[in-house]
Amino acid sequence: MARSAVCVGINEFENLPVSSWLAGCVNDAEDISTALKKYGFTSRTTTLLRDSEATKQAVMTALTAMVDKAKPGDHLVFSFSSHGTQVPNQPDDTDEPDGLDEVFACHDIKRAGDQWDRDTVISDDELRELFQRVPAGALVEVLLDTCHSGTGLKDLEEIQLAMTLGRKPRFLPPPSPRGLDRARSIRELQPTRTVDHKALAELTRRGKGARPVLFAACRPNQTASDATFAGRPNGAFTHLFLTSLAARPDATRAEHLKAVHAGLKAERFEQRSTLEGALKARKVGFGSLW
Repeated sequence: MARSAVCVGINEFENLPVSSWLAGCVNDAEDISTALKKYGFTSRTTTLLRDSEATKQAVMTALTAMVDKAKPGDHLVFSFSSHGTQVPNQPDDTDEPDGLDEVFACHDIKRAGDQWDRDTVISDDELRELFQRVPAGALVEVLLDTCHSGTGLKDLEEIQLAMTLGRKPRFLPPPSPRGLDRARSIRELQPTRTVDHKALAELTRRGKGARPVLFAACRPNQTASDATFAGRPNGAFTHLFLTSLAARPDATRAEHLKAVHAGLKAERFEQRSTLEGALKARKVGFGSLW
């Protein structure tokens, strides 16, 4: 069994003001890469991309290389800690239920008119298409510590509460007032989602290849928090997930999720993490096939 990982953490963004930078994402990536060593991952088989190293081209190149080398029985991990945002659908994209694509910000994120430039963000569609190429029998685990929906565009109370507690949401609105108005008008025409089938469930749907298991930091109608624990910045989900993994390495994925929820509630975080994947995957531990 070969083991490969791509761990991405982005605090600083080339084209964003410092006020939009984050604090805990690089720690997330480094902490996950360290935790993976107990599962047989090494520095040679783990690609760690931080800040300026994590352009879209660099992230997609590393992911593609990992996927293309995968064989049945291999264990692949992709972690991504950064801002999440949304962009309007492509003209020929009719399968997004709310008319907006979930995307994740890379270091080089920049504007393209009123919206974010697709060449500087990674879409949920790109991840799904890439992971569908992993052969059956391989294990793919994805850890996303970022917002993955735009409901936060109108959930200002939650964002303000997070700020008063010294936490910053990992979410970027559109880069211009006109772009924000467009996103809001698109969303207002659609019903509110409680499960993000496009960005999450479909990423792990059954296909000819492997079926990824996905932990996401928050639900679609929430914001993921960039927070501080004992004076050290981290994503709330990453910190609590790795704490559970260290305390109970033999616990099932579902039990780790339960522990994360308990920690989020105890620390007064509004977000609740999600676990997507096959039912059997929930009943075995991290790193385990089913």
